[in-house]
Amino acid sequence: MFKLKDYQENALTALDGFFRQLRMSGLAEAWRHCAPVQEKQGQARQAAYNAETLGETPAVCVRIPTGGGKTFLAAHAVARIGKTLADTDAPVALWLVPSDAIRSQTLAALSTPRNPCREALTSYFGERVRVCALDDLATVGPQEVGQSAIIVVATIQSFNVKEKTQRTVYSFDENFSRHFQGLTPRQEARLDRVTEADIAAQPYLTATDLGRVKASLANWLTLNRPIVVVDEAHNNRTDQAFRTLKNLHPACVIELTATPAASSNVLYHVGASALQREDMIKLPIVLMEHPTGWKDAVRDAILTRDRLEKLAAGEPDYIRPVLLFQAEPKNGEVTVERLLEHLTSPDGEKLDRRQIAVATGDQKELDGIVLADPLCPIRYVITVEALKEGWDCPFAYVLCSLQDARSAKDVEQLLGRVLRMPHARPRHQTELAKAYAHIVAQGFARVADQLADRLVNNMGFESYEAAQAIAPAQDVLPLPESGEYTRPRPAEAVISLPAAPTLPVPEELKESVEIRPTTSGATAIVRGELSEEVEEFLLTACNARHRQGVKDAIDTERVRRAALTAPSARGERFAPLPQLCLDWDGELQPVEKRLLSELGEFDLFAEPVCLARFSLVERGAAFEIDVDGGRVVYGETDSEQLHLNEVAPHATENDLVRWLDRECRQIDVGQPTLIKWLLALTRHLQADRGFSLTALLRAKYPLAEAIRREIEWRRGKAVATGFQRSLPGFMSAPRLEDSFKYAFTFHPTHYPARPPYYSGRYRFRKHYYPVIHDLREKRADGTPSEEFLCARAIDRHPAVKQWVRNVEREERFSFWLPTATDYFYPDFVCELTDGRVLTVEYKGEPYKTNDDSREKVQIGYQWQESSSGRCLFLLAVMEDGQGRGVEQQIEDVISRNS
Repeated sequence: MFKLKDYQENALTALDGFFRQLRMSGLAEAWRHCAPVQEKQGQARQAAYNAETLGETPAVCVRIPTGGGKTFLAAHAVARIGKTLADTDAPVALWLVPSDAIRSQTLAALSTPRNPCREALTSYFGERVRVCALDDLATVGPQEVGQSAIIVVATIQSFNVKEKTQRTVYSFDENFSRHFQGLTPRQEARLDRVTEADIAAQPYLTATDLGRVKASLANWLTLNRPIVVVDEAHNNRTDQAFRTLKNLHPACVIELTATPAASSNVLYHVGASALQREDMIKLPIVLMEHPTGWKDAVRDAILTRDRLEKLAAGEPDYIRPVLLFQAEPKNGEVTVERLLEHLTSPDGEKLDRRQIAVATGDQKELDGIVLADPLCPIRYVITVEALKEGWDCPFAYVLCSLQDARSAKDVEQLLGRVLRMPHARPRHQTELAKAYAHIVAQGFARVADQLADRLVNNMGFESYEAAQAIAPAQDVLPLPESGEYTRPRPAEAVISLPAAPTLPVPEELKESVEIRPTTSGATAIVRGELSEEVEEFLLTACNARHRQGVKDAIDTERVRRAALTAPSARGERFAPLPQLCLDWDGELQPVEKRLLSELGEFDLFAEPVCLARFSLVERGAAFEIDVDGGRVVYGETDSEQLHLNEVAPHATENDLVRWLDRECRQIDVGQPTLIKWLLALTRHLQADRGFSLTALLRAKYPLAEAIRREIEWRRGKAVATGFQRSLPGFMSAPRLEDSFKYAFTFHPTHYPARPPYYSGRYRFRKHYYPVIHDLREKRADGTPSEEFLCARAIDRHPAVKQWVRNVEREERFSFWLPTATDYFYPDFVCELTDGRVLTVEYKGEPYKTNDDSREKVQIGYQWQESSSGRCLFLLAVMEDGQGRGVEQQIEDVISRNS
């Protein structure tokens, strides 16, 4: 089974949390509680919820870059939201896509056995799932509604029309009549009725039908309040599209896109770096510009592909790298015909024609071809515009664009083809973890800027991610024989200025800064370092209204350079950090939650069977459920969502327990134990709490949630007990060769910075990665940030070789130490020049003596003492009890333990 990536699981958790909060406190409060806080101009802000488009219908967006697996994510989302929002494990979903090509691809992905998207559905629903095109929906019987998940895949154009009689989905259809029997007045109130326009358009309707509920496909959807998934949502932001969605009365709308509109309610944002960490995409894009002509670009692109194929022979998975050629249109110089002739002729590249496929509007040589098949000979694909929507080939590694980079509007779509990582697994050969682009253009900086713009505007990258994502071909910097790295002289920076500077270049900067007039303003050529003096001149010499744009250009160039020269980019390794271990049955084991829960003797029966954080009160036609203080009230209008027909008329206590067992399964609790505890719990709720079995069946989804929280609470108590029991025995391995058997190492490319520091005035020199996680230079009131001052002191210390701003709550990618309740992530991790490591936790004045800080100090010093002098720990404050500042505290801990 294809597993969810961390960022996909986090996105689903965000959706779950939002819709759970929505039911307890309403739309506005749910957004305030769950919406992300964004950094704007150095200040943290939360965007207001935009209700103008869909009113009270909850509509949220997940922003996920190209290659992030939106279809797979959405397949999981449909099932989870069905339970969270609609209390059903048989939801109705309307899946809207922008084109017929993507509709066909999505239908196949959701219907084909062993496809990860189909497996995602069956993991929740088993075989109780119907995936339908609009034409198939008439075959769904009333008995299937509420028993099977029904997912309807369609284009928005199928519904998007001003006059409903112009679309068959709004027309009366006798096949749907059986679904509209015995409706309540409340249900009928939101359904369309037969009008005179319908009678005129459908002759078999008569005057007697006027005003009756219309048995139509659209009314069927409205009746069942579908979960609406909008794929590539940026294509459906018109007023007409919003009116269409409103008319369907959906339970909610989930938008998925790489480039959301300003009006979208972005609930969760996935960065491109998250995809790279999960080996979903290839980065960086190694860019080779060819000013000498298109034939050189073609030759070098072929050589690049050939080299990659040789490297691929050493991979455990079969990979046959494919090269995409983007030829010029018919009125251009390098047309498809001319390129094909050059590739196959004896005077050209002498390629085998059987290895080349032409994919244009007239020639469709890719149709029916499975490029991943080991028997497929195709190694080269020629196209002009973007390949058809839905075409996917992770084997595509190299793009050779022969069009003018400034006018090739389809280049970002082709680039998206070469970004996907084959098999979504890490590659043994580092060259096979990168993508390659050969462009007929002059000047790396200019082409990089144009490609970066497309990555940001069309593929969902952040600006700093795009700047890091593009690297020059000569980015390998071998060490000299001495083994010491010498920082290379950076290539020239090309910074566009909207107008010529009003001041001359200062005398001291004339060797490094050159201003060249252009038709649209000027260009600054900076040779050497982009120093603060250079930045100050460029900003001062331009008009005030242009300064932010110039500042952004300078920041982008700095990020690009840092991506090439940071220690992680140079291939340097960060010193491993030994983890706290315990001698467990004669073997060392790292101290983590699973081990601590075992030490704490986690047992569901350790305490009396109860569910104190769950209550249910019935009041006639309505009842309310309270889980951990979050109250949800169900009334008559909600009874449709409860799908009471899912409950067999004679459902038993054992039926409920078996269902709860599936919903609450735990990896560290055996099924017999869990079933025994669930049976005891349901009997307690009936006998001691007075809940009827019918009430528990009606409230089974909130009941399952309360049970999961209860199990987690009991596990947490066991972890805390285990932590206290094991604290005296924490130890690292006694021998050096064993001490790093369990150690954490920072991965050179896997750093989940959010939001990153890269544009501040101070230039950090020793940070291991090109950007720094969540470091603000100033606080909201304009005063210096204390954590920033601590980071600067670390960066300046001569004993620090390199350091990392540790990312909290990233168990896989950050260094952590165990605590009684969770993991503790020190703010800064430093490698010293003598090989030791130092962790620094900074605490502001209000927090330096609280219980949380005391526990962190205790475990930090335990880690230090267990390391035989290899590891140091410091709880830093702005000024300690001895009057020492941060710099002196760092100096003292390093020198005192030398």
